[in-house]
Parts: sequence; structure tokens; C-alpha cells
Amino acid sequence: MSTAPAARSGGPGNELVPLLPRISRRTLLAGTGAAVVAALAGCGGSSSAGPDPARQLRIGAIPDQDPEVLQRLHATVADSLADALGIPVEYRPVTDYAAAVSLFRTGDLDLVWFGGLTGVQARLQTPGAVPVAQRDIDADFHSVFVVNSSTGVTPADDLRPLADLRFTYGSQTSTSGRLMPAYFLREAGVDPEGFPGGPGFSGSHDSTLALVASGTYQAGAVNEQVWLARSAAGEVDPAVVAYARTPGYHDYHWLLGPRAAERLGGPDRLTAHFTGLSPDRPADAIVLDLFGAGAFIPTEAANYRRIEEIGRDLGLVS
Repeated sequence: MSTAPAARSGGPGNELVPLLPRISRRTLLAGTGAAVVAALAGCGGSSSAGPDPARQLRIGAIPDQDPEVLQRLHATVADSLADALGIPVEYRPVTDYAAAVSLFRTGDLDLVWFGGLTGVQARLQTPGAVPVAQRDIDADFHSVFVVNSSTGVTPADDLRPLADLRFTYGSQTSTSGRLMPAYFLREAGVDPEGFPGGPGFSGSHDSTLALVASGTYQAGAVNEQVWLARSAAGEVDPAVVAYARTPGYHDYHWLLGPRAAERLGGPDRLTAHFTGLSPDRPADAIVLDLFGAGAFIPTEAANYRRIEEIGRDLGLVS
């Protein structure tokens, strides 16, 4: 496993990680060198102007995993979308969860892979934003509480023994790494903010695993998909063990901005693309595998009403 970044409590909240625009294979292979230059430069502009925003789709994602994992995942999605829609699609990494919400609100990102909580925040701040699709696993998603084996705490359904451990969440606005773990801790009688020294915020699920492995924190919460994927790949330190699994909840989904929805004539083409991905087609299977999903399914704002209610109750949604 790559070295995870140090624990952090957030960033400036409005920055993109610099990256050259990603142009799809279809654009690069469609014609002459002049066509490639036109695609890179935008509609009739100079080579330094970049693609015309009105003729491209800019996608992003909350940075919940290591950057190289996200780059591989969403660069593949960009290619898939570009081939399906016939327009340039660019993946733009962001610095933190707040940046994804902010850049979606300003229209600098058109389509973003949000967690449940950040999706609610972005939708409330961006009138006209539309949920497009979620994975099959997001209809019943789970978090996993992990502990360092040196604590002597053994797996159980009772969350109360976690109260005495140094504990870290992921990002402050992570659904699976903070919001829902905090909710279930409170339901179990544990003050979600009352850990010795106060809770930490690692910034991502991979960072949480690294911090618990090192003993910097004795316990933490991660999303189940990351836990299973890293465990299957042999990338989890043996010192880190699963303690408990939460009940299910709705989580990740694609959210489309109102300006992009207008350009595309609504969300239907995107919903059809994602829900039409089939594991029987090799190119589609790659996308589904990278997302850890068997399929994408339609979704709607009502699916995240519980997330919104819990977020308001915990002071994470205003």
C-alpha cells in the first residue's frame, strides 16, 4: 500500500489539484492532428485557452482514497463517458471534500462522485442539481470500526469499549468515515466527540488505516468497500483488525450540476449510461470493477433524506 498522507483536518476548500486536461481516446483517435489541437484548445480558441466548457464535461470526486487510486478510477470513467456522449470529458482532482462541494456549487465541476453527506451539502447549495445514479452497493452501504490489535479489544457488537480508545474518523464530512459512525456510536451510548484527546480526522479511509496501524490512533472508522478491497489485496497491516460493522445506509452517488444538466438536456443520458454498464462488456466491466460494483442503479434525492436529517442533528448540514 502506498504511503498515506499525514492526518489533516481539512484544506482551503476551494482548490483543484493541478492536472493536464484528459481528452478521451475517441477525441485523440477521431481525426487529424488539427482535430486534436482543436479538442485541446476548445472551440476555435488558442491552444492556451483550454476546451470550451460548453462542449465538455468536467467530472470530480471526493478525495476519499489515495490520489493514485482515484486517478485510475476516474480517468477510466472519463474515457467511458466521453465515448458514450461524444464530447471531451475531463477528470479534475480536488484537494478535499469541501473543495468538491464548493467547485460543484460554482459550476467548475459538472458531475461529481459524492458521498451521501457531501452530496446532500452540494445539492442544498446548488439549486437544480440532480442525483444521477448510485452503485448497487450504495443502497445498503456500511462502515467498519477498526482497532489496533495491541488494544486487546476483540470483535463485538457492543461499541462502548471504543469510548476509551484514541479514535480517528476520516474526513470531517465523510458519510462512511465520520457521519454514520458518529451516529451509530451515539446510538450505542458513546459520545462521538468524547474520545481521549478528542477524535482525529485523518482525511481519507486509507489514512485512517495507516494511522491505526501505526498506533497513532488505536481505533477508527472506514468505509466497508475500502476495508474489503485493501484486505483482499493484502494491503492492510496485520495490526489492524475489524471490530464491528454498522447497519446499512444510502451513500455514494453521482450528482449532476444544473448548468451541465441544461447542456445535456437533463440527466437521462447520464443515468442511461451508468445503469447500462454491463459486466458482460469488457470495457464496462473495468469501470464496474474499479468501483467495486456489480451495477449502477437509478437514485433520487429522497434516498438521502436520512443522511440529511442526521447531518442536521450533528451540525454538519445547515
